[in-house]
Amino acid sequence: MRRRPGAGWLRRVALALAVVALAGCETAELAFPRTVGPDPVLPPPEGGLVPTVDIAPAIGWPDGATPTAAEGLAVNAFAGGLDHPRWLYVLPNGDVLVAETNAPPKEDGGGLKAWFMKLVMKHAGAAVPSADRITLLRDGDGDGVADHRSVLLDDLHSPFGMALVGDTLYIANADALVSVPYRPGQLRIEATPTVVAPLPGGPINHHWTKSLLASRDGSRLYVGVGSNSNVGESGMDAEVDRATILQVDPATGDARVFASGLRNPVGLDWQPATGALWAVVNERDELGSDLVPDYLTSIREGGFYGWPYSYWGQHADARVQPPRPDLVTSAIAPDYALGNHVAPLGLAFYDAALMPRFSGGALIGEHGSWNRRPPSGYKVVFVPFDDGMPSGPPSDVLTGFVGEDGNARGRPVGVAVAADGALLVADDVGNVVWRVAPDAGSAAR
Repeated sequence: MRRRPGAGWLRRVALALAVVALAGCETAELAFPRTVGPDPVLPPPEGGLVPTVDIAPAIGWPDGATPTAAEGLAVNAFAGGLDHPRWLYVLPNGDVLVAETNAPPKEDGGGLKAWFMKLVMKHAGAAVPSADRITLLRDGDGDGVADHRSVLLDDLHSPFGMALVGDTLYIANADALVSVPYRPGQLRIEATPTVVAPLPGGPINHHWTKSLLASRDGSRLYVGVGSNSNVGESGMDAEVDRATILQVDPATGDARVFASGLRNPVGLDWQPATGALWAVVNERDELGSDLVPDYLTSIREGGFYGWPYSYWGQHADARVQPPRPDLVTSAIAPDYALGNHVAPLGLAFYDAALMPRFSGGALIGEHGSWNRRPPSGYKVVFVPFDDGMPSGPPSDVLTGFVGEDGNARGRPVGVAVAADGALLVADDVGNVVWRVAPDAGSAAR
């Protein structure tokens, strides 16, 4: 269980939040169903000197408590006692890799807003030091609980995405794509990582995570790189190769922009029916509780998705100066809105047999809002697909991360499909990897 903050610190947080509450009291007016799907409602933007802040304070799970699984499903702790687990990768032999990680030290530009945002991130449980390691979990007896844990690789630099191609394991650190040799069943890698390609890093590093996905044939690697700001306020010189998905040739280290204008593309995966690349993207903040929808979208090679000059296609953002109407006219509207400020991070298409209710659809870990009143996200959802496209509203898979008291017991991040077809969910506040599978006591599947 996460230690509760001291009373003095909580008083300072409460005072800061009270100031914000007085300065910006706008509240979402749209019913949530109107903010999801292929054609979300986009009201006029709300402005203000202080952004809306309504975040669930992170306290961790009480002993024995778990999230709530959807009907016909059951949830258990696959592994607990981790250190800010953010991302998951399942190896071919069924071993599960967990990136225990957090943001590296970075510049924040100073000022009241930067100070306040640091306070908010602490309140949300996002300010712990990075463990900088990848841990291996193994369920040797198949009972749904990891019975072996070892540090596969450490002394990394805020590692996040992982991908195995042949006998090489690639890791996306905050500032570089690196590789190490890997043998099936290996419990510890002693080799020093080799740099494959540099990635946009500090000193600002507003969005530090670097997700990673290998092409089906392993000849290319795709890296999700978030922006260095909310809407370019640090200057576009600070955004070189950011808000992009980069394509890297692992043989040469050559990298190019595959798609751009994606404020923070985190989860990446291949859609099973079409083989197309899809991503979940965190959109911009500070336009009010009813803007802007975070989204799930297919990614077109060479496509521009608007950031920072526009959102949801060609809706120009007047805050960005100088404007670029030439780019706005070329901006691609996303395929599917997930709701405003839900903060989607994890993405996994389901292609296993254990839970056919999810076949072909997208499982998404929503980390949860800070810039919406009332809060949104803080759950894992499922979006059904038909003929390679979303075909219905999202449904809840795993909820209960925020208690009735408004405190966050956990926050879901990465999601992955285990070798046996169960769903694994990294919870970076609860410090747990949860496992979701059919409820043995229910006929529902």
